[in-house]
Amino acid sequence: MPHQPETRPHGAAAPDEVAAGTAIRARMRRRRIDTLKRRAEFLATRNGARWATPFFALEAIKRGPEATEGARFGFTVSKKVGGAVERNRIKRRLKEAVAQVQASAARAGFDYVLIARRPALDATFDALVAELAKAIGRVNTQKPGRQNRKPAAKGKAP
Repeated sequence: MPHQPETRPHGAAAPDEVAAGTAIRARMRRRRIDTLKRRAEFLATRNGARWATPFFALEAIKRGPEATEGARFGFTVSKKVGGAVERNRIKRRLKEAVAQVQASAARAGFDYVLIARRPALDATFDALVAELAKAIGRVNTQKPGRQNRKPAAKGKAP
């Protein structure tokens, strides 16, 4: 008996395509990350708390009293880190890590900026998530300022 092609209505997806589409829709249903858009918003976090890890530096600042929405995140990956493909991959990895920890660790009314470093590209995803949760906890308990900075070299004039 000759092989009969599978019949389905025109435009209908195959069962494996339906399963893949379901996974994509489930991912899209996840709460969207509110992001910083303007340069001034990024610069404002420079005056807040800071915590550095091998994968990224995290800066955070509390917004004004009128801020009622949840936490907002900004992502910065400089050209020093790598080419466009590598920078975009790092940004996607960091965004997914933020999506996993923002509900449990981030505070409403705060702005956070992640400044990526090259090791974030090769780090395991679990390590990224763990470091992000730890860093958010640290900046949430710090007072605004630059506590996690190296002290200035002795003997140098300002």
